[in-house]
Amino acid sequence: MEYKELLLNKLNEFKEGVVLEFTDFRDDASITLAPENLIPVCTFLKNDPDLEFLICKDVTAIDWAARKNRFTAVYHIYSFKLSSFLRIKVNLSGNDPSVDSVTSVWKGADWYERETYDMYGIIFKGHPDLRRMYMPEAFEYYPLRKEFPVMGIPGSIPLPSKD
Repeated sequence: MEYKELLLNKLNEFKEGVVLEFTDFRDDASITLAPENLIPVCTFLKNDPDLEFLICKDVTAIDWAARKNRFTAVYHIYSFKLSSFLRIKVNLSGNDPSVDSVTSVWKGADWYERETYDMYGIIFKGHPDLRRMYMPEAFEYYPLRKEFPVMGIPGSIPLPSKD
């Protein structure tokens, strides 16, 4: 049985209809979940003996700007057992984007969630240390959001002197 078929069967056994969308483009599997299903599904994907997605390789986001659900949080996980990646997507509202932190499932997601928070302003609820990584704590903008100017905002952050 191909791993994608196994994956979908297992997820449907876990909870019928939990996957809102499944795509497979160029052998790259991706599932979309409702935000409230993220932690239970991630825990299942990690702990199921036939799947064992033990590694969270990255967490990032997409700012769609004009969509109702403006942001999509994206998780890249890996199974050594299946020698396969899986992309998990969760759509978030644009007004106050937040989702539960997956650090309770994969401790290694800590820095990836911090980076995504710093660049997009997505709040990861329950994160053990959600603070800025690149930008100063007092910086009020999120540089990877669509409304942030390409050249930055003059005077918004002190730049190093040329000395």
